Amino acid sequence: MGHREIARLERAARRHEFGRPELTELEIGNTTHRVAEVEPMDVDGVRTMTVGTIVWGVLAIALLPFLGRLDEDGRTWWLWTAVAGFGLGLIGIEYCRRRRNALRMQPGRRRAD
Repeated sequence: MGHREIARLERAARRHEFGRPELTELEIGNTTHRVAEVEPMDVDGVRTMTVGTIVWGVLAIALLPFLGRLDEDGRTWWLWTAVAGFGLGLIGIEYCRRRRNALRMQPGRRRAD
């Protein structure tokens, strides 16, 4: 074995030490897929909904100075789309917050099979 092969094997061994999950092979039809047993991320969605809502709000505010031009071109729907995105985002934030709080009240239920 050459020094490059030994170095490659050592890198592979170090990767495994950093917590990489072991891979299993799964055959579906004529193809073989490598699958890792990993737990799902514990993400509640509040941050994602908040960022998206802020983006829609900034976009709606940025379109306000161009309202006249948008009206002339028949594109006021751009502004209303941004306003609707902001409003739906506020509803989504509240939904995700309630879901997160409900999950916290029942620990372990989320991971049950």
